[in-house]
Amino acid sequence: MGLKSNLHNLKEKYKGTKMAPAFNAIHTFLYLPNETTHGGTHIKAADDLKRTMNTVIMALVPCLIFGIFNAGYQHYAAVDAAAGVIREASLFGNFLTWDNFVVGAWTVLPLVIVSYGVGLIVEFIFAVIKGHEVEEGYLVTGMLVPLIVPVDIPLWMLAVAVIFGVVIGKEVFGGTGMNILNPALTIRAFLFFAYPTWMSGDKVWVHEAVERAGTADAISGETILGAYAQNSSLAGIDYMDMFFGYIPGSVGETSKLLIIIGALFLIFTKVGSWRIIVSTLIGALTMGLIFNGVVDAGWIGESSKFYGLMNVPFWQHLIIGSILFGAVYMATDPVTASQTNKGKWIYGFLIGFISIMIRVFNPAYPEGVFLAILLMNVFAPTIDHYVIQGNVKRRMKRLKVKTA
Repeated sequence: MGLKSNLHNLKEKYKGTKMAPAFNAIHTFLYLPNETTHGGTHIKAADDLKRTMNTVIMALVPCLIFGIFNAGYQHYAAVDAAAGVIREASLFGNFLTWDNFVVGAWTVLPLVIVSYGVGLIVEFIFAVIKGHEVEEGYLVTGMLVPLIVPVDIPLWMLAVAVIFGVVIGKEVFGGTGMNILNPALTIRAFLFFAYPTWMSGDKVWVHEAVERAGTADAISGETILGAYAQNSSLAGIDYMDMFFGYIPGSVGETSKLLIIIGALFLIFTKVGSWRIIVSTLIGALTMGLIFNGVVDAGWIGESSKFYGLMNVPFWQHLIIGSILFGAVYMATDPVTASQTNKGKWIYGFLIGFISIMIRVFNPAYPEGVFLAILLMNVFAPTIDHYVIQGNVKRRMKRLKVKTA
């Protein structure tokens, strides 16, 4: 009660001043609003922006925890590989261990702290400058960003990217609810194009593997996608390891099992659109089937630089890379996605279709889902426009028939 009373006194003291949004944000984050709607007609519901954001965060927490353990596991796997020992993953044997957790937490939690710290500072600054309340939209973005970057990315790079993404990806459009681009994907796109050597290759996915292993050739640390893109051998990589997530990759993208559980949770709570998720996966599978057909027809040979990814069994595209993570947590962003039901099917299908197309035709950047989502973010309003116009035309025709 004492803390609440003190915060209330601060709100009253700074009411009407430039710093009011900052104190209001702290008060709203810790407590329920003191004001309720009255008069007129209102729709009563349990969901609001904060609850929606918290629901997505709850769906992301298992991916974060798994990513922490996987960062430690991949680190020690690299050390073992340097000594000539091949480590086979076992969930309760050598994965969920204290050593893995300590190494993983030491590398992953600073990413979370920087993401939230820098992003919220920018949000507070804009709230004070514009004189509006601090919006809860960054709560999800702050959690997504650490999950879609390599574990060893320098913190200063992440901070610069977060500033760019929040300002250019959201605030210049008017803040939460007004942005046309997903802020988290804007941050990742900035990192990829500004610091490409820290976002791709085979040395960025395992925490200090090269330095601690003692030799650059001890373990490549490359992702499954990277191996396919280079037509490399995938000997020793088990499909179940891909599914459960015992592989190198961005912090939160590797465990497909946890992503699927998160998807079911978001669909059950009606926060994530099942239409977008399903259509994205259908689009990816369709493009994968087309490429498999090209290879089976003999139109492309093993000497082609596109052969490796074209020859990937179409269903495997869903358990390698970030297509599943993007479909569940990125494409379903209610602000930047299509709003109409038919538009959601079109929007999602094109994301999956284009993702696999980029993955195959740009071996230097085989992870194309984030670029595909950003591209479709731009076209989402256009898709909805034509869907609505189509509905209007059909209704006008029915009206003419009835009045004829």
